[in-house]
Amino acid sequence: MNVAGASVSEALLGAHETRDIVLPNQNEHVSQIAVDIGGSLAKIVYFTSSADRKGGRLHFKKFETEKIDECLDFVAELMKDSRKLLKPGLQPVLKATGGGAYMYQAKLAERLPNVIVQKEDEMECLITGLNFFITEIPYEAFTYSEQEGDAMRFEEKTKDIYPYMLVNIGSGVSILKVTGPDEFSRISGTSLGGGTLWGLMSLLTHAQSFDEMLEMSVDGDNRNVDLLVGDIYGTDYTKLGLKASRIASSFGKVFKKGVKQSQDSFQSADIAKSLLFMVSNNIGQIAYLNAQEHGLKRIYFGGCFIRGHPITMNTLSYAINFWSKGEMKALFLRHEGHLGATGAFLKHTPIRKARHSFSYTENFKPDITETPSRVYGVLEKTNVELHSENQIED
Repeated sequence: MNVAGASVSEALLGAHETRDIVLPNQNEHVSQIAVDIGGSLAKIVYFTSSADRKGGRLHFKKFETEKIDECLDFVAELMKDSRKLLKPGLQPVLKATGGGAYMYQAKLAERLPNVIVQKEDEMECLITGLNFFITEIPYEAFTYSEQEGDAMRFEEKTKDIYPYMLVNIGSGVSILKVTGPDEFSRISGTSLGGGTLWGLMSLLTHAQSFDEMLEMSVDGDNRNVDLLVGDIYGTDYTKLGLKASRIASSFGKVFKKGVKQSQDSFQSADIAKSLLFMVSNNIGQIAYLNAQEHGLKRIYFGGCFIRGHPITMNTLSYAINFWSKGEMKALFLRHEGHLGATGAFLKHTPIRKARHSFSYTENFKPDITETPSRVYGVLEKTNVELHSENQIED
């Protein structure tokens, strides 16, 4: 099934937030809250019951990790509300994963008294969360390529997902090979990830947040910063199949022989675009090489680095398609940044042990009336419900 998304403005790109998931058949309150504290961002997943107690929603929120106190204040408020709905004698539970679950262990205990904090393995939670999204949630995974007519194409929901590779892009990058529900291994990774982009952009531009950096890059022209094949040969390098527009050297134009230019010589938007291409291309090529070595065709990209940003997705897609000669495809997720937190949420014992029949719905229609050059699927609500029966078990 091919569904085109809608064009989005730069403001919408910058304010991208993860959409709730409706659970219309989940009438019993789900008390646990999950948090995935990474090096750059802390992600939260929590449930709220509807006013009439018919169904509820899964909510997704994120904070910068350096503002961990704000994050914990938010969690504390959620716990206060959740405690009112608990059965007598029960304590609220926080499922915590990511490196921050260990680094901030003392702070979690101090700020959340009378809350049971249960730590979960980060990689296990990533896989649990990803498996949940791609097998249970309609219109979750999609491909993205501006070289094709419809930039955004949703994948059919299926149970036949193995084997696959997850490239999780957080502050750094972890690459996991997944062969079964609980069968996975970390096969590679790189320290050049979202933290790298965030750090370099903080040094080289005036952007104050990651979203602002991504928004800034939309108007940038990397050709003012990067050295292209055409700058060296004057044309395509046809013998090697390199177009004149290909980047030969990231930031190659910044230093000229005998002339050391100042940072003020370049526009922040151009620098942002160049940095985004540099990091994304590097991740894409590393992902391809690992997929080739392990014979994997399906490559999922997750992590808050992506944030539904068209330039990032298109760059990763292009890299995978180019190096694999079209034999592999990059797959993206609408809840990309909350895989770990969702996995931790699902690992709570009452959910993991019991068999629940949930019905997940997300109501939307795509709008294709505008130019699809920058698409992430602004999904508008309709009256149509998409149902999926889910069996969660140990």
